[in-house]
Amino acid sequence: MRARDEVEAAYFALLRAREDLAELEHFREYLDDELRRIRRFMSEGAALEDTVAQRFRRRLSHTDRPLTDALRTRQRVIEDELERLPDRVTAASDYVADCEREHAELKQSR
Repeated sequence: MRARDEVEAAYFALLRAREDLAELEHFREYLDDELRRIRRFMSEGAALEDTVAQRFRRRLSHTDRPLTDALRTRQRVIEDELERLPDRVTAASDYVADCEREHAELKQSR
């Protein structure tokens, strides 16, 4: 009975490891999309500003700086996450391989 429990535990660990890896890959897609969205928003906003006289934008202009600062901060955080992500994906992939190996060994030793 103990061997069966170990095999099942290894199998569920493997499933969780695969799920974590898939979620990390989805997270990378999310970060890429979010970075593109921020860049597009900032670019489109700057282009729109050029189409309207400053005197009409005066009431809005006091929010330009805080908004730009917040977006640039978010952009830097996303870029930092994207730099760190390959190491996290590698570690998760290695863990999946370890789980697969352990599960296979336990199944054979049963």
